[in-house]
Amino acid sequence: MAYVPGVALLAALAVGCSAGSVGGASDADSKPGSPAVTTAPPGKYRTLPAPCRAVPDSTLKDLLPGIAQLSRQQQEKALRGAATITYDTDRKVGCSWKSTAPDSSRNLTIDFERVVSYDPAVSDEDRARALYVKKENAAELPGTGGGSPEKSKGAPASAGGEEKETPKPGDDQGSADPSASSSAASSPSASASATASGDPGPSGSGDEDLRPRVLDGLGDAAFLDDLLTRAGSTAQHRTVSVVFRTSNVLVTVRYGEQPTLVTKVPDSRELQEKARSLARKLAEAISG
Repeated sequence: MAYVPGVALLAALAVGCSAGSVGGASDADSKPGSPAVTTAPPGKYRTLPAPCRAVPDSTLKDLLPGIAQLSRQQQEKALRGAATITYDTDRKVGCSWKSTAPDSSRNLTIDFERVVSYDPAVSDEDRARALYVKKENAAELPGTGGGSPEKSKGAPASAGGEEKETPKPGDDQGSADPSASSSAASSPSASASATASGDPGPSGSGDEDLRPRVLDGLGDAAFLDDLLTRAGSTAQHRTVSVVFRTSNVLVTVRYGEQPTLVTKVPDSRELQEKARSLARKLAEAISG
């Protein structure tokens, strides 16, 4: 007869411990000064677009005029592009295209990166913001003082990279000397010294608006870089890069031209307008 109450007593103790452990955790969480355990929200985007299908054929033919002169079979191959080699297509993908016409050759590359933070205290978007700031600082845009407006939105200072002293926007502005273009290849900031078409243009002509700069109205943050390079006696090559962030996705558009004639300078205004237009289309496609 004494055995049965003993079993009941053990059961009661077991129930009491289980309930107590729950209550104890709750009490501990509710104590004043106890740290709240929170997990940062995941990123808005969980997938990336198929990069080689992200640009319509009509847009590619406009960006790469040499394609129109190819046979139908060659056009189809050129329009397919070449996928960037990557080992994690859920995180980073890209595609590139190129074409050659009698007067110039052009190339286009787009890259998508979906940023994931493995720190539960840092959201995917905050991590993407920090990476974007690092890219913008590395571009050394004139007039930004090495800093990015994104920093004021809470990007972790340590992840944004060291701030660099940027030359004044007016330094060497408007240099059209071809020999100066080789120095432009040494640093992104030097690209600011080469104006839109290679000619300085009269004061107030608006050419200075074509210098590398922060862009408004494109994703959550964006900037444009314009780099004119020349190696030895080869033709000058200009590459316009547009980088933008939308939530936890970073997108880079690189559009370049190299004229056949050594003396011709690629037109910055045309390349910038087309690169920005494509970037806007990609931003709209991502946001759906």
